[in-house]
Amino acid sequence: MTLTSPDVDERTTTRSDTPWVTVVWDDPVNLMSYVTYVFQSYFGFGRAKAERLMHQVDEDGRAIVATGAREAMEAHVEAMHGYGLQATVDRAPAP
Repeated sequence: MTLTSPDVDERTTTRSDTPWVTVVWDDPVNLMSYVTYVFQSYFGFGRAKAERLMHQVDEDGRAIVATGAREAMEAHVEAMHGYGLQATVDRAPAP
């Protein structure tokens, strides 16, 4: 007796646990030192990581600062807005 499995088209299969990201965007208002401070105080990043992400925001116009479940990323975005930073939630880039 041979067991067979149904055909699955993996191109149309999506994972329900697809990670999401919090993206912080560059703006003309906030000082680089303030953005570094926010990353350190809210996310708990060390100074070097906070400065690296701040420079990425400044130079590339954006930086991914967190990855995880959508609800958590939405909470991070709300917190960033509370600090006066521009931030959005997006799907994590494909590996």
